[in-house]
Amino acid sequence: MPARNQSTCPNLHVNPPSRENTSGLSLQIPCPPSPTAASLGGDTLRSRANSYVSYTSAADTLRSRTNSDVKDSPNICDGIEDVTAEEALRPDTRNGKDFEVAENPFAFSPGQLNKLLNPKSLPAFKALGGIRGIERGLQTSLSSGLSVDETAVSRCVTFNEATLITKETTISLPSQRAIVDGTHGSQFQDRLRVYTDNRLPKKNSLSIWKLFWGAYNDRILFLLTIAAGVSLALGIYESVGQQRAPGEPQPVDWVEGLAILIAIMIIVLVTGLNDYRREKQFVKLNEKKEDRQVKAIRSGRTVEISVFDVLVGEVLHLESGDSIPADGLLITGYGVRCDESSATGESDAMRKTGGEEVMSHINKGGAMPKLDPFIISGSKVLEGAGTFLVTSVGVNSSYGKIMMSLQTDNEDTPLQVKLAGMANWIGYLGSAAAGLLFLVLLIRFLAGLAGNNTSAAMKGSAFMDILIVAITIIVVAVPEGLPLAVTLALSYATKRMLKENNLVRHLRACETMGNATTICSDKTGTLTQNQMTVVAGTLGTGTEFARSDSSNVGNGNIHTVGELFATTSSPVKDLLMKSISINSTAFEGQQDGEIRFIGSKTETALLVMAREHLGMRSVAEERADVKLVQLFPFDSARKCMGAVIRLPQGGYRLLVKGAAELMLEECTSELDLASTLLSQPLAESARRHAFEKITEYAQQSLRTIAFVYRDFQQWPPHAFQVSNEEAKHTLTIDDVLSEMTFIGLVGIQDPLREGVSHSVKRCQDAGVTVRMVTGDNLITATAIAIQCGIKTPQGLSMEGPKFRTLSDPELNEILPRLQVLARSSPEDKRILVTKLKDLGETVAVTGDGTNDGPALKAADIGFSMGLSGTEVAKEASAIILMDDNFSSIVRAIMWGRSVNDAVSKFLQFQITVNITAVVLAFVSAVSSPESHSVLSAVQLLWVNLIMDTFAALALATDAPTEGILDRKPSPKRANLITTNMWKMIVGQAAYQLVVTFTLYFAGPRILGYDVAHNNELQTKLNTIVFNTFVWMQIFNEFNSRRLDNKFNIFEGVHRNVFFIIINMIMIGGQIMIIFVGGKAFQITRIDSTQWAICILCSLPCLLWSVVLRCIPDKYAEVVFTAAHRTWLVLYRPVIKVLSLLWRPIGVAGRAIKRVSKRALTKVKRGGKAQASDSVQVDEEALPHGFASYPPISSTTPLPDLQPKLEREKEQNQKQESRQQQSPQFNLPPIILTTVE
Repeated sequence: MPARNQSTCPNLHVNPPSRENTSGLSLQIPCPPSPTAASLGGDTLRSRANSYVSYTSAADTLRSRTNSDVKDSPNICDGIEDVTAEEALRPDTRNGKDFEVAENPFAFSPGQLNKLLNPKSLPAFKALGGIRGIERGLQTSLSSGLSVDETAVSRCVTFNEATLITKETTISLPSQRAIVDGTHGSQFQDRLRVYTDNRLPKKNSLSIWKLFWGAYNDRILFLLTIAAGVSLALGIYESVGQQRAPGEPQPVDWVEGLAILIAIMIIVLVTGLNDYRREKQFVKLNEKKEDRQVKAIRSGRTVEISVFDVLVGEVLHLESGDSIPADGLLITGYGVRCDESSATGESDAMRKTGGEEVMSHINKGGAMPKLDPFIISGSKVLEGAGTFLVTSVGVNSSYGKIMMSLQTDNEDTPLQVKLAGMANWIGYLGSAAAGLLFLVLLIRFLAGLAGNNTSAAMKGSAFMDILIVAITIIVVAVPEGLPLAVTLALSYATKRMLKENNLVRHLRACETMGNATTICSDKTGTLTQNQMTVVAGTLGTGTEFARSDSSNVGNGNIHTVGELFATTSSPVKDLLMKSISINSTAFEGQQDGEIRFIGSKTETALLVMAREHLGMRSVAEERADVKLVQLFPFDSARKCMGAVIRLPQGGYRLLVKGAAELMLEECTSELDLASTLLSQPLAESARRHAFEKITEYAQQSLRTIAFVYRDFQQWPPHAFQVSNEEAKHTLTIDDVLSEMTFIGLVGIQDPLREGVSHSVKRCQDAGVTVRMVTGDNLITATAIAIQCGIKTPQGLSMEGPKFRTLSDPELNEILPRLQVLARSSPEDKRILVTKLKDLGETVAVTGDGTNDGPALKAADIGFSMGLSGTEVAKEASAIILMDDNFSSIVRAIMWGRSVNDAVSKFLQFQITVNITAVVLAFVSAVSSPESHSVLSAVQLLWVNLIMDTFAALALATDAPTEGILDRKPSPKRANLITTNMWKMIVGQAAYQLVVTFTLYFAGPRILGYDVAHNNELQTKLNTIVFNTFVWMQIFNEFNSRRLDNKFNIFEGVHRNVFFIIINMIMIGGQIMIIFVGGKAFQITRIDSTQWAICILCSLPCLLWSVVLRCIPDKYAEVVFTAAHRTWLVLYRPVIKVLSLLWRPIGVAGRAIKRVSKRALTKVKRGGKAQASDSVQVDEEALPHGFASYPPISSTTPLPDLQPKLEREKEQNQKQESRQQQSPQFNLPPIILTTVE
C-alpha cells in the first residue's frame, strides 16, 4: 500500500486503519476513469500461477498477484477501474517489510515497485502514475538519467505528487531529477539506502570450523580415533596402574596413542586449510564471472558501468543480445522482443511497448493490442534496441529473488566423478588387504593367548596394536587425495587462466579443453585485431578513394579520402553521414579519460571516417536533429541493418548498410554525384564494375560494407495496411529491402593479430584442426585464412547457403576437409558443430552474437567474446575470452591438458605409494613374531599426509610448458592410466619393495646387527627402513612429473614455487622426525653412515625410472594385457564363489526386512481404522450435492491395494535376485594406451 512508505514528507496525507481495511494504513487516492477490461485485451492484466480475472459475476474474485490475499469486489465495475490503487499496491503477507522504509525521500517503496512484476500488473502500473509518475517518484529523468552529482536527496516527493499530476500541471513542477546536496555524503547514498544496489548477498561459504569437521568426518578416521583413544588409555593404565619390578623401565606405550591423535589433528588441520584456500579462490572466480559492463545514461551522457552499480531510477540501453540486469519499464524501443522463458516460463518471444504509449492507450480506452512495457531481469533481448527505466535491483528484482532461492554448490566435474569411483576401488582393495591382515594377526593372537602370561592390560594393548595397524592401512590405502588433486588442479588452473584472459564459467571446460580436436573460430577480433579502419571505397560505382598512404592514390580515378569529400556536394555528404551516424548503435563515451566511440568496431570505424571527412558533429547531436521513425536492428540472416527517418520537406527515407554484395543485389539505381540527390538507373556495366571492386577489396582481406537508401511518400508504405505503431513490431527489413539506390561502398581493414599464425600452427602440431567460420564473403575469408595458415591447398572453402543444403552423407564426406565456412549464419555454425561431434570430434567453438547461443551450447567447449560478445553468448559459453584473442584459446588448450596431466601425475605417484606401503606393512606384520609392522601407525599417517595432501599440492600446480602441445589430444573415452603410467607404477613399486624387504630381512646380516638380542639395533634397523621408504617417495615425486618417456624430470621445476616449498617441508619434516620423533614414531636417531645408507638406497629410483622409460611401451602393453587377462580369469570365479556364499545371507536379510515392513504396515492401518471410527460427518456443512452420498466410515468398503503392492514388490525382488545370480562386475579401469 502507498501508506506503508513511511516518509517524513509533510504533505503525505495518511488515514488511520479502519475495520474494513485491516492491512494497514491507506491513502485516499481518487482514481480517474479507466477504460474497460476489453480494451486492455490480454494476459498482461492476468496474474500467472493460478491467478485470474473474471468478469462474469458481481461476486467474482480478482487475484492481482501470486500468493496474495484474495478479496471479493462486488461493487467494482469491469476493467482496470475495478482495481483500486489500494488493491493494486496491497502488500503481500510475506513481503510486508519491503513496503516499510523509514525517511524515504522517494514516492515509492521497493515493495510498491515490485508490484509491477511477478506477475506483470497494468493496474499497478496505472496506480503508480505510469512511467511519468514513476519518473517523478524516483526523482530521475527519462532522457538524461541519474545525475552523477547526486548524493543525499534533499527534496521529498510524495505519492500524491508523483501519481496525481495532470498533463497541464506537469510543466510547473520542479526539476524531475533528484535535488542533490553535493556538500556531504557519498554518491547516491539515499538511493542506495532505500533501494540497495544490484548485488545479491554472498552465499554463506563454509566456515573454517565446518571445513575442519568435513575433513575429519570420515568413518575410518573415527575408528582410528577410537582405537587411538583406547590405546592411549591402556598405555596410561600400564604406566600408572600397573606395578613394576624394581629397575624395570616405565612403559611408554601411551605415546603411540597420543601420537596417532596428534597426527590425525595435523591431517585434519592441513586438509581443512587446503579446502578453505580452495573455497576462497572459487569465490573470487565467481565474483569475476558475474561482473560485466552495461550502458547507462547519466547526466545526459552514455557511460559504461558495472552491472553491480546499477541503481533504481537508472536509464539503461537495450540491444539485441543483452542479458537484462534489473527489472524496469521500457521507455522507447524499436522492435524490442525478449525471451522471458527463464523468468516467467513463456516460451514465445515477448514484444515490448514503450511506457508512455501504454499509458496513452489506458487513458484513451477503446480496443488495443496486448500491452507489455515490463522489462524483467534475467531475460534476454532477442532483437531490437531501446532504453528502459530501472525499477528494482538486487534482491528486490525478479531475477534476484529467483537466484536467492537457487544458490547451490558447485557440481563435481566428470573427472572428479571418475576419480571418486577409482578412489573407491583402490580403497576397497586396500580395505581387503587390511581385513586379511587383521584376520591373520587376530588368529595368531588368539592362538598365543594360552601361553601368554602378561597382564590383561598388556594383552588388550597388544590387540589394540593389531587393530590400529589394520585401520591405519585402510587410512593409507583409501586415496582421498584423488578428488582433492583434481580440485586443486582446477582451482589453480582457473586462477592462472584468468590472468591469461580466459574466464572459466564451468569447471568441466578445463578438463574438456585439453582434449579438443577441432576449433571453429570466428574471424573478426579473434584472428584479427578488431581495430578497423576505412582504407578504400567508392562513391557511386565509378569514383574511388583510398588512404593517402596507399600506392593506388593518383592512379586513374582514385583520390584520397580528403580530396574526394572536399569536392563532393553537401547533400551527398549529408546523406552518407546520416547513413553512418543514424543507422548505428554505437555511441560516444569516455574510456581511459578520452572521448571515444563505443560499440561495434565496424561502426566505430565508419564513425571515425564521418567525423574526420564528412563534418559529423557529436553522434548525440546528429541523432537529436533527426526524427527517427523506426530502427531495424542488425539481421544476421540478411547481413544488414536499417533506419527510417522523417525528412524535413516531407516523406520518409530508409537508410540501409550491410554486406556489399548482398546490398548491391537489391539496388536498381545509383546516386548521381553530379546532381542534388538524384538517382539514375544502375547499368549492368556499373553493377559489374561494383562487383569487381568488391572482389578486389575482398582479395586484399578487406571487409566490404555498402550503403543504400530508398525514399517513401508515407510510412508504413502503402503495401502494408497497418498503423505506424504496429509497423514497429510487424515490419521486417525483408519487407522493404528492394528497389534501393546505391550510395557507395567502403573497404575496412582489420589486420591479423600478432602471432596468430604461430598459434594456428601450434594447434595443428598438437593435433587440433582449426576452422574459420565467419560472416564475411568467401573471398575475404579465404584470403585471411591463407594468411593465418588455416587454409591449405587440400582444404575446402564453402559458403553457408550452399553448406546448409548438403545431405548428411555429403556433410560427412566434406567435413574432414572443410576449413573455411563463409557467409555463415548461426544455424550453419550449429549444424557444423553438431555434425563434427557426430563424427567423434571434441569441438570448441567461438561466438559473439545472440544467435550463436545454440552453437555455443551444442559444442563441447563454447568460447564467447569478452569484448565484442553479447551477454546471451557469454551465458551460453563455458569460457569467456577476455581479450577476444585466438592465442588465448591455445593457452586454454595448454591449461586443459595441464589439469589432466596433474591428475595423472598424482595418480601415478599415489598408486605407487599405496602398493608399496600396504604390501610392506602387511608382509612385515605377518612375518614379525610380535605382529608388529615395520611401519608403525604414526609413520603410516605421516606417509598418508605426504601422499594425499602434500603431493596433491605439489603435482597439481605445475604450469604447462610448450612441449605439452607436442602430442595429440586424448580420445573422449580415454582412461586415466596409460601403459606408460602402469609401467612406472609397477616398476617403481617393485624397486621400492625389493629395497625395503632387503633392508628389513637381510639388513641384520648385511649391517652386522644382532637384532635378536638387542632391541635397540632392531629399532635402528626399522628407522633405516622407514627413512629409506620416505626418501624413495620424495625422489619418486620428481619421477612423477613426467608422463612420457623423456628423461628430463626437472623441466620447469624452478617455475613451480609450490613444488619447491612442499618438498622442502617434506624433507625438513622427515629430518626432524628422525632426530626428535623418538617414542612417538617408534624410531631412534641414526648416525651419518646410516643416513648415507638411506639416501644411497633411495636415490637410485631416479636412475631406475630412466631404465623403465627405455622399455618400449608396446612391449609393456603386451605384458600388462596378459596380466589383465590372468587377473580376470582368477577374479571372476572368486567373485562367483563369494556371491554364492553371501546369497543366503542376503535372502534372509531381505525376508526379515519384508516381514518387519508388513508388520509395521498392519500396525499403521489398524491405527488409521480406529481413527476413522471416531470421525463424524456434518452433512449440512458439505457443499450442495455431497450430502446425497453415503457417509465415509470404517464400514465403507475400500479397494484393497495391498495385494497389488505386494505382488509388485515380489516381482521387483525376483528381478533383483536374478541380477544377483548373474552379477556384472565393474572392474577398476586398467588402460593400456601407448604414449609415443
